[in-house]
Amino acid sequence: MIRVQQEDFDVGKELAKLTEGNQAIGGVAVFVGLVRDMAGGSGISAMTLEHYPAMTEKMLSEIEEEAKQRWPLEASLVIHRYGRLEPGDQIVMVAAASAHRQAAFEACEFLMDWLKTKAPFWKLEETDQGAQWVDARDSDDAAAARWVKRGPDAAE
Repeated sequence: MIRVQQEDFDVGKELAKLTEGNQAIGGVAVFVGLVRDMAGGSGISAMTLEHYPAMTEKMLSEIEEEAKQRWPLEASLVIHRYGRLEPGDQIVMVAAASAHRQAAFEACEFLMDWLKTKAPFWKLEETDQGAQWVDARDSDDAAAARWVKRGPDAAE
């Protein structure tokens, strides 16, 4: 399930809905991202996230579908917020549920790594030195690169 929304989310309620009635689930891996108050040595007072709704949801759906093809998932969830957020606010939740923990862990990491590099979101940080757009980070690209298949028999 994919949701892009302005409003905050309740992690406990989201997990309860995700797993409700599915006793085949043996493990759920979850990542919740928060807005930091520092980045690159500058203080951040707020971050504004922008996106193109149809394009963003489509890409997130494709990322989720890829995870379902790679791992035996019983359920998955990606919630990403947009709009103006302040330090400490929840920005993203990714959850992967499977019969076994390893698949849940790996799928959760994959979803987050690919979301960071492939989903069309633009971040404007309000810093001590003024507002500035956030560039893509080499570390995010490096994390996502490990999931790239390099041939018909390549391992994940």
